[in-house]
Amino acid sequence: MTAQDTPAASPTKRVLAVVLFNLLVYIVIGLPNAVLTIFVHQGLGYSTTVAGITFSLQYFATFAARPSAGRLVDRIGPKPVVIGGLVTCLLSGLLVIGSGLLAATPLLSLGVLLSSRLLLGWAESWAATGVIVWNIRRAGAENTAIAISWNGICSYGGIALGAPIGAKLSMLAAPYGGLVSVGILSVALPLFGLALIGFYPAVKPIPSTSQPIPFSRALRLVLPHGSALAAGSIGFGAISSFLALYYSVLHWEGAATALAVFGFTFVVIRFFFASQIAKRGGVFVAIVSLLVEALGLATLCIFQTPSAALVGAALTGAGFSLLFPALGVLAVNSAGPENRGAALGAYSIFIDLAIACSGLFLGQVIEFAGYRTMFATTAICCLGGVLISRSLGRRTA
Repeated sequence: MTAQDTPAASPTKRVLAVVLFNLLVYIVIGLPNAVLTIFVHQGLGYSTTVAGITFSLQYFATFAARPSAGRLVDRIGPKPVVIGGLVTCLLSGLLVIGSGLLAATPLLSLGVLLSSRLLLGWAESWAATGVIVWNIRRAGAENTAIAISWNGICSYGGIALGAPIGAKLSMLAAPYGGLVSVGILSVALPLFGLALIGFYPAVKPIPSTSQPIPFSRALRLVLPHGSALAAGSIGFGAISSFLALYYSVLHWEGAATALAVFGFTFVVIRFFFASQIAKRGGVFVAIVSLLVEALGLATLCIFQTPSAALVGAALTGAGFSLLFPALGVLAVNSAGPENRGAALGAYSIFIDLAIACSGLFLGQVIEFAGYRTMFATTAICCLGGVLISRSLGRRTA
């Protein structure tokens, strides 16, 4: 038993001890964010739609892996699932190295990179689902909001940390510059996690007196919460997929800084204001969050300057910050303690699918109507999420 597992340990300390593994995976996810679409579009010569699909493929894989992650967590416990996520993350990093080395052969390089994105999406699903349920078990069901909130802090904090590091690594001279250097660090981080996780005690799955609920049933239970989450996640997809390319097209410096600002405001809001979910209710916090996110995306649409882009990225990060835990606490508890993995996997599918589809859909919007229309479209989606959340509030009442 570790120091964090003693009866005197606070729920936050129990959560922080395990959420490190999620942080490592999300740093790996963030590393290529400022360079991936540029590499595909400008380095390999493919269209913005192909660049967007390459980015979004990770989230299609995450979407596909959610059911298996939830079932395995409920059946064998969260620790083995987290280990599987770290191993898959390591394999993804190896393929990133291969894609960078094959840049002179665009088609082959793209194929290897697409395979890497698939594995990274699978790693994200298993690691995130496993860590959240592991922490709910360690901290107690009454501290579900703490477990989800800290998971998000490490998730998007990892992305914010990884993006500028990846941008710097990509500037290194050959043969270790570009995607190769990004891939090397993408291998080292999960290796560190695998070396560390053996020292952590596992928790057993909760025995169930009835059959686990089918995934389709879990999906129906969380449908209203997930729909509102999806509406706000499209804005996150726009920032993650196309903000760096937006800066490049306008010949601005500082794309990695803008991505870091997005992640920084996300973390700050989550850290200082997550307690408002318990005080004011998840529906109220979700509505406010979606309105702030819509304001940030509208700023990116209306004011086409580098300073306005930073403000827009900051507001978008602040708005998106509390959306997942605000509705997630209700969603995760809707299926009972023995089915939390299934409920979490079903709820998380909505963010995966929204971000995955945004890469394809928003890339085409950019090609036919430009970046301003793309940002306006995402702001309207957030306002649609406000309407869904209001409807959910009436149902809850």
